[in-house]
Amino acid sequence: MEIGSIPFAASLPRVSAVRKDDGAGEAGSRPAAPGRELSPEERRQVRELQARDREVRQHERAHHAAAGPYARSGASFDQQKGPDGRSYAVGGEVKIDTAPVPGDPEATIRKMQQVRRAALAPRNPSSQDRRVAAEAAAKEAEARAESRARGDEDDGPSGHSAPGAYDEAGPPPGALLDAIA
Repeated sequence: MEIGSIPFAASLPRVSAVRKDDGAGEAGSRPAAPGRELSPEERRQVRELQARDREVRQHERAHHAAAGPYARSGASFDQQKGPDGRSYAVGGEVKIDTAPVPGDPEATIRKMQQVRRAALAPRNPSSQDRRVAAEAAAKEAEARAESRARGDEDDGPSGHSAPGAYDEAGPPPGALLDAIA
């Protein structure tokens, strides 16, 4: 694993297919025994593997697309060979740069917001995805605190924060909020 990056793994449950290493090759190759019909149980296993493969690839595509410039790799996949001799993706990851931007808390805030969006981009984020999102939120909060300490917050011309500009904790007690219903 690269320093400053965390893999987003599709930790979805593995299917019950049997691993078969008969040297038949990767997806798109012919079955191990040409002309041999698959049993009903093997056909069921192949359907499960195909569905799992689609789900994993879609999950990792969502991470990669949302990561934008912070993606450090394309998706990599854990493969499982089906009874048809083809390989199917059953797990995967996309490496994302999660390191703070040195000396620029505002850039770190923007980056961690995008990292969090990338972690939570799939329809069903895994527990690892949620951990990454929480770590990005913590780094974002640290960057906000650093920005406040340095006086980098967006101060209006009067030197006060712009109206309606609240931190992640929300408005201060007694503040009025405009609500449109």
